[in-house]
Amino acid sequence: MMLSAGNGFIRQSDKYSRDNAGQSLKKYTLLKRGELAYNHGASKAKQFGCCYELNEEVARIPYVYHCFKVRDTEYSPYIALTLNNTKMDRQLKRLVSSSVRMDGLLNISYDEYMSVMLYLPDKIEQKHIADFIEILEMRIEKQKNLITSLKKYKRGLSGKLFGENETTERWTTVPFGEAFELLQNNTFSRDEMSTERGVTYNIHYGDVLIKYGAVVDLSKSKVPYIRSGVSLSRYAQSSYLRDGDIVIADTAEDYTVGKAVEIVGVTDAKVLSGLHTIPCRPKISFAPMYLGYFINSKRFRTQILPLIQGTKVSSISKSEILKTSIAFPSFGVQSQIATMLYALDHKIDICQACVQELVLTKEALLQQLFI
Repeated sequence: MMLSAGNGFIRQSDKYSRDNAGQSLKKYTLLKRGELAYNHGASKAKQFGCCYELNEEVARIPYVYHCFKVRDTEYSPYIALTLNNTKMDRQLKRLVSSSVRMDGLLNISYDEYMSVMLYLPDKIEQKHIADFIEILEMRIEKQKNLITSLKKYKRGLSGKLFGENETTERWTTVPFGEAFELLQNNTFSRDEMSTERGVTYNIHYGDVLIKYGAVVDLSKSKVPYIRSGVSLSRYAQSSYLRDGDIVIADTAEDYTVGKAVEIVGVTDAKVLSGLHTIPCRPKISFAPMYLGYFINSKRFRTQILPLIQGTKVSSISKSEILKTSIAFPSFGVQSQIATMLYALDHKIDICQACVQELVLTKEALLQQLFI
């Protein structure tokens, strides 16, 4: 097994598709349940290495790890939490005598690692803290598994709803050009753009911007979308949008080519399409949200894939997207399909928000617990 900064102990075969130990075990240490190992390898997740407790019965791990056992007077899961906390990095940073070696290991010896200072409560309190954090981590993991299952279920449901079968064969199918009008971009002048501190340009025509097939709310997001040093005329190409319009990403710069956003529920806010998008306005009356789900379905994406051009940056042109077709049932069935898929999306959003809150709670607790 090996130590991963983000996942703790993992099997070598999970990362390398094979066991690197081979026939020789001379360069491996036998670790038992409850014992700890410190990987003094630098990584993006753990700049000064990571320390984890083994939860398997036994494991062979590379000899380069610093392995040790916690005394009976202390609780090993709590010690692992303490040593793996980011606040420990301040002590470890002082122990690094030179830069990272060619093999990625920090120059922290076993004796140096054993010299770090720990501030410990009594064993009973250690156990209460570590057990609570473990329950919190289990809750986060189960919530993530639920999200994975919901997304998988949604993919399967979408495949059944939009897949080619006896039911969908009776749907109406029309060329993309008959279903949509491709909107022409409006050009905004420099006076209609604002400059912030001389380095960033933002469109302030409305609260919402559609960029790369995703919605960016300019009234809530402070992330700049146009950098200085680039021609403003290139970035000032946008189209006003209204309810029912579709915006399709024409590149894979941030999102998959062809990913679509359907404009729903626009009131007083002015909505603009952004860079690398193809804004489309339906010529036919469709149920709200149906088109967004259809264009993001496997059935439509199967049409998109052969039309994508480019090697380094994948893209699709307006003329190519006109070669696709749109399939749809009656208005009532469209509404039922959109309602089912939206309910799943709403459930996934709630679960993701729950995970975020749990993670923030865990981080806040760890920040306060360890000095």
